[in-house]
Amino acid sequence: MRSWIHRTAPLAAAFVFLATAATAWHAAARSPEGPAISVERGRYLARIAGCNDCHTPGYAQSGGRVAEKDWLVGDRVGWQGPWGTTYPANLRLAMTRLSEDEWVRLARTAQYRPPMPWFALRDMDEADLRSLHRFVRALGPAGEAVPAYVPPGLAARGPVIAFPAPPKEGAR
Repeated sequence: MRSWIHRTAPLAAAFVFLATAATAWHAAARSPEGPAISVERGRYLARIAGCNDCHTPGYAQSGGRVAEKDWLVGDRVGWQGPWGTTYPANLRLAMTRLSEDEWVRLARTAQYRPPMPWFALRDMDEADLRSLHRFVRALGPAGEAVPAYVPPGLAARGPVIAFPAPPKEGAR
């Protein structure tokens, strides 16, 4: 009969390997050098998390066929609803003003107006947030500031995507 140690040793070795690999990946993503894998991960996240859909002009309409040099510069098309009118920020300018740690804190605590899915940033893994920051910083500053928020009841200048008011409780 095999001992308990002989039966569990392969499982323990696999666990140690996976834990070490995960720890190394997280350490690499946090390292001051900003390894290429972290920037690549940020590029991937910007594509699949929908960042470009709003923050890159023409991205959604073109099926994602916008040159990377034009990504994440914000948009002058407003999103209008009961909250007023918001504009997708120029992330390339915003990230130049934020350190990685400031970005992570902001992503964890900020509650932006619609349609920004701030809760997705809040729930994102820290290593992924750091990778996004590194990718956007690697793109470099570009573009201009977007229009300022317009409170409800005031007219926005330029095109807007209008959201209907939410249904009243009890209404069908």
